[in-house]
Amino acid sequence: MVTIKQVSELAGVSSATVSRVINNTDTVKEKTRQQVLDAMEKLGYRHNVIAASLASNKTHTVGYVVPELHGSFFGAMMAGSEKVLRQANKHMFVVTGHSDEALEKKEIEALLSRRCDALILHVEAVSDEYLIDLASQDVPIVVVNRYIEAIGEKCISLDNVLGAYLATKHLIDLGHTQIAYAAGALFKADGFNRLLGHKKALEEANFHFEEESVAEGNFQAFSGEKCVDELFSRNVNFSAIACANDEMASGAINSLRKHGKRVPEDISVIGFDNVDFASYLTPKLTTVNYPVREIGAMASRWILNQAYGDRKMTMEHILSPKLIIRGTTRKFE
Repeated sequence: MVTIKQVSELAGVSSATVSRVINNTDTVKEKTRQQVLDAMEKLGYRHNVIAASLASNKTHTVGYVVPELHGSFFGAMMAGSEKVLRQANKHMFVVTGHSDEALEKKEIEALLSRRCDALILHVEAVSDEYLIDLASQDVPIVVVNRYIEAIGEKCISLDNVLGAYLATKHLIDLGHTQIAYAAGALFKADGFNRLLGHKKALEEANFHFEEESVAEGNFQAFSGEKCVDELFSRNVNFSAIACANDEMASGAINSLRKHGKRVPEDISVIGFDNVDFASYLTPKLTTVNYPVREIGAMASRWILNQAYGDRKMTMEHILSPKLIIRGTTRKFE
């Protein structure tokens, strides 16, 4: 097996310099770095990550738990996180919890057993108490898209109530009085809070909230289509529909067209999240901006500071949403 000493001799540098190149330290001149890399390639040197992690007590790996891998939301969030970690020469180990308490706990324990230096958690089923206890242990964590007051300094979330309020208020401001709602899974905090925001806007306008005007989906596009189908099967009259996220909004638009309705001429539609595809739909989707890529990046920067830095970094814990007006909503006539 090729050693660091052999690489240093061939490159004409010290073993310490070789180690700095391996660890991607900025203090090595580019010419020297290239000499070392050339020597490593010529000798077929392969860095022993396991041995190095035992010596330094760091694996330079961040564990990442998300509910699922499909969908634009989680892809954007992980992309934001991965870019920051990659630039810091850290690796990201991704697992899925599928919104199941036992599976979320199992995957978190698996990441800890693999000696991840820190954890980024988008978990929906484990209790607040479990996360509070986890946060008190040695491995730094950050909780994404969920706010727990007792560990608020370790949480990054969006004000989902405000976001949904802005969406429904936009429809009310356009003159709509019959507004349906396609809810996300209501056992999830963001699904529940977005419905609360919808109700808040209705109550502020002195509109009566009708349970039959709400259909529950699961944040996926097909469920948005099913929600609208369900509303029509109930003979609910509505001139606008607010959806719990953009994927459900895209499914809702498909169903409306299937039922012979034009968007926005007959029925206005608003989403939530402002994922990448929202501006490529026809017409372009009116929505609420959730800076998910930025939140992913923010989570990684905070974790880097907590696991590898001086732990003095502060961050914004509850972000404010913003209304994005495009082509799927119009004034009621």
